[in-house]
Amino acid sequence: MPKNKTHSGAKKRFRITGSGKVMREQANKRHLLEHKSSRRKRRLSADLVVSPADVRKIKKLLGK
Repeated sequence: MPKNKTHSGAKKRFRITGSGKVMREQANKRHLLEHKSSRRKRRLSADLVVSPADVRKIKKLLGK
């Protein structure tokens, strides 16, 4: 049976930690940053753990 290919879009958006959690970046940090407060931009910089409902699908796209 052939290997599954890694989904190119998913590998740019998600990463898997050493303990197996799937991490993602937050939206709204790409543009129009001038009018957003420093506090908001700093909060948006932090990575988040992906929702448990989506983990299985994302791991499949990443080939894990």
